[in-house]
Amino acid sequence: MSLTDVVAPSPAPENVAALVGERLSLSALHQLGGTLGGYSFVKVVVDRETSAIHFLNDARHSFHAIYIGEEILGVPEERVRAEIDSYNEAFYHAPDRRFLLGILARHPQLLSLETVEVDTMPAALIREFHAFVAEYVDPALPLVFKPANQLQERIVREIPAGELPRVFAHELFSTAPFVALNPGTATGRLRAFRTEAEYRAATLDWTDIIVMDRVPDDVPRLSGIVNARHTTPLSHTNVLATGWQIPNAVQLGALAEVERRGLDGKWVEYTVDGQALSLREIPEPATATPPSWYAQRVTLEQPEADHSPIVHLARLRAADRYRYGTKAANLGELHHVLAHGSQRLLGFYQVPRPPRENLLPYLARLLDVPAGADLTAAARRLLDDRVRVPRGIALPFSLQRRFLESSPRIQQAIGKLKMALELDAREIEPLCVELQTLIRAARMPGALAGEIDSALVSQLAGVRSFVVRSSSNAEDLAGFSAAGIYESLTHVTTAERIFASVKEVWASLVSVRSVRLRRQAGISLDDCYMGVVIQEQVAADFGGVLVTTNPMNRADFRTVYVNVSPRVTDVVEGSALPMQYLYSTVEGGGRTVSLGDAPEDLDEAAHEQLQRLAVAGRLLQGHFSPDYTFDSPVDVEWLADRDHIHLVQLRPYSV
Repeated sequence: MSLTDVVAPSPAPENVAALVGERLSLSALHQLGGTLGGYSFVKVVVDRETSAIHFLNDARHSFHAIYIGEEILGVPEERVRAEIDSYNEAFYHAPDRRFLLGILARHPQLLSLETVEVDTMPAALIREFHAFVAEYVDPALPLVFKPANQLQERIVREIPAGELPRVFAHELFSTAPFVALNPGTATGRLRAFRTEAEYRAATLDWTDIIVMDRVPDDVPRLSGIVNARHTTPLSHTNVLATGWQIPNAVQLGALAEVERRGLDGKWVEYTVDGQALSLREIPEPATATPPSWYAQRVTLEQPEADHSPIVHLARLRAADRYRYGTKAANLGELHHVLAHGSQRLLGFYQVPRPPRENLLPYLARLLDVPAGADLTAAARRLLDDRVRVPRGIALPFSLQRRFLESSPRIQQAIGKLKMALELDAREIEPLCVELQTLIRAARMPGALAGEIDSALVSQLAGVRSFVVRSSSNAEDLAGFSAAGIYESLTHVTTAERIFASVKEVWASLVSVRSVRLRRQAGISLDDCYMGVVIQEQVAADFGGVLVTTNPMNRADFRTVYVNVSPRVTDVVEGSALPMQYLYSTVEGGGRTVSLGDAPEDLDEAAHEQLQRLAVAGRLLQGHFSPDYTFDSPVDVEWLADRDHIHLVQLRPYSV
């Protein structure tokens, strides 16, 4: 690994620092190795000059570079750190390199050998590396090469399988028995559901920890989630779990294990870390300790529902969220950044990352400009050339208020719901359903319909298909993402359907689920308003969700996580498993994590577009960061074709 890679392996015994020039037995691998992602591993160094192999104890040698410097080259650690970029160039990119570096991991039926993600090792060195290591490992398990990035995947596919046994990361991921989605510890009552019908028939509360194949998107706030089948870290349920700070993981066979141990209905301590999850039965406490979200109370900015005009998104800034909602305001801010630039775009790259003073030289390479070039101008060129925000208009809170006030029956139903919430009455759910029905059925007043129609004619004439999105003041907040709880409607064409869709979005503010989740967060219905975004629907080759962090390893500052699907809704709703990728926004390069339900990977041109998306996302993270650490990740929904990336939503990503 390069010097600043951060992993959290289980410690190996420190009495053995390294095994040099000897065969590595499976028992020695277990004793010497750490644990990463549930697999035992050791670091490997092949010295081509002396024909020697070194197996490193990770507990003693966290970085290949320092080991090579101190133990082989006789260079003090301080000097290696000071000159780390030149060492990494020699170790990972030089065609005549002396050392071949990698990781050897044990899987149930094989051993995998891989380099670090930034390594540009060509085919000849890959063959040499695999053949050399194969002479020094236990033949009881086959040794296969695992490409560490998409460049290596392309190289390996050109080598006959008979000459180089291989396994791809997505093949291992699809069968991985465990994936940590959100680390943490919680206590609660374990509830196992084998079907969605069982789940629907149950009454859940905050003390529950649920185990299911796939957790429905309308899950209420609770204490923990165990997915018994693979899912994506960016599905709505997992975004919510991250925001609620509850443990969440994939554990294949979890339902069978719960049944075998008789844990259904029992109180357990549930822990998720980077290596495994544990379920430990405990006595039912006399007083349960609530999860962290239980005491969380979200305070909204004072909204303004007096008259505001319908405006083009490009006229909004982030500060307009109190009149148009967070989503509309963020889209307006995106328009502004693309049109005028931002001094904050370089923020992430300007922060010191010891031993480096900053990451600006890496950004220069990513932007393909020479050292010393105007990086702000180069960043703007990338955004100007590649990034777009679909045209759209924003309907203010005041339009919703005027609509609601136009119907006495709706006003009466709102009063009943507010009273029921104050009294914690049982009738809350039927009152929500009744109120939603009234909103959908009420006639859109002529004056309001005329204003919407005029805005569409003047701002979006010629558009054939629209997307109608929610833009509440109670969503896309740092402490309350509200992912998936409000409505968005696609493929809306006629004026009649637009008016109906706007009412559907307004009605979603008082859905059973949204009222319940806001209530748990301490958000009063009196303080909530719903704006609406009406945007041009953009045709695209593929789309998905990007978060500018690695949800499965939060200490990894280099990479961003991308989900890809032919339809964005497949990604966020979890209705189909998307393709999953990691892209470095420092050294560059990507890795295919999972193909999901796709029959094959994207082509090279699409991978290049995803790399541009990753860098653009990191630049925008700098602009939207609430502080000067510039390390607050953002969640971006996007669509792309071969030429452009269309950003359709941007919000904070809870960590």
